[in-house]
Amino acid sequence: MPSLELLRVFESCARCQGFTAAAAELGMTQPAVSQQMQRLERELGNRLFERVHRGIALTVSGQALLAPVQQALDLVRDAVALASARSSRQSLSIATDFAFAAYWLMPRLSRFYAQHPDIDVSLVTSNRALPALAPDMDLAIVFGDGHLPRARGRPLFREEVFPVCSPQLLQRHGGDTAALLRAAPLLHLKPAAGQSWFDWPAVARSSDWVVAARDDGAAFDNYTMVLGAAIAGQGIAIGWRHLVDDLLQQSLLVRLRDDAMQSPYGYHLLTAQHKKLPAGARTFVDWLLAELPGPEGGTVDSRHG
Repeated sequence: MPSLELLRVFESCARCQGFTAAAAELGMTQPAVSQQMQRLERELGNRLFERVHRGIALTVSGQALLAPVQQALDLVRDAVALASARSSRQSLSIATDFAFAAYWLMPRLSRFYAQHPDIDVSLVTSNRALPALAPDMDLAIVFGDGHLPRARGRPLFREEVFPVCSPQLLQRHGGDTAALLRAAPLLHLKPAAGQSWFDWPAVARSSDWVVAARDDGAAFDNYTMVLGAAIAGQGIAIGWRHLVDDLLQQSLLVRLRDDAMQSPYGYHLLTAQHKKLPAGARTFVDWLLAELPGPEGGTVDSRHG
C-alpha cells in the first residue's frame, strides 16, 4: 500500500491539475511534489499523469484511483475531526454522598450541561465519611466541618433541619402537628463512623419538637431511604434544608415546624491543597457557587455532638 502522504499529494495534484499549484497548497516545493508522484507511479507500476501543456492530465489509471482516494481521505478527515472533538471534552470527577447527589445536585445538573456541554461530570457517591480527597477526584462535596487532610474547604451551606412527613400522615392526625410529633414514629438515620449530624436524640435535647427521642420508628443508613419512608407515610423524618426543598415544593413532604435548628456543621466544597484545579473543575465551581441560595434568617442555633 502506498503511504497516506503519497495519496494525499496525488489527490491535491489531480484536483489542482498541476504540481506547482499542489505544492503551494501542501506547503511543499514543486520538485518535491514531482518526486513524490514519480515514486507513487513506480510503486503502482502505472503512470497516473500525462504531462500536457501548462499542466498535467490524469491517465485512465489516475482517473480510476482519484475517486476512491478522495472518499478515503474524506473518511480520514472525518475520523480525525471526531477524535479531536472528543479529546476536547473535559471530564470531571466529584465525590459526594447519596443524599446531596440525589436531592440537590442531580436536579440542577441539566442546567450545568446546558451551559457547558463540553464538560462531563462523573459522580462518585458513598454513605461513608470521606477520610481524604482521593487523588483521582477533582472535587468533593461533603458533610461535616470542612476539614480533611491536604484539602482546602469552602462552606456551601450550614446544617439546618426541621421535621417533615407526608401530607397523608399529617392528614391522618387531623392536621394537628403537635399531636403528630407526639405520636407518630420517628424515622432514624444511622450515622457511619466519623459522621456527626442531627439525629432525634440531639433534637430532643435541644428543642421541644418531640418529648423524647422515641426509637419506635425504622432506622436506615441511607438518607434517601429515610426520605422514601417519610414520603410513604411511615413516620416523621429530620428534613435537611436544601435537600428536601424540592420535595416540599412538590408537596411530597410537608414541614411540621416553622422554626429550624442549625449546627456548626454543613456541606463543604473540598479541593486538593497543592493541586491546580483543571479548567473544567474551575468552571464547575463557579457554576456551583452561582447556584447556591442566598442567606436566610429565622433559624435557631444549636450545637450537637
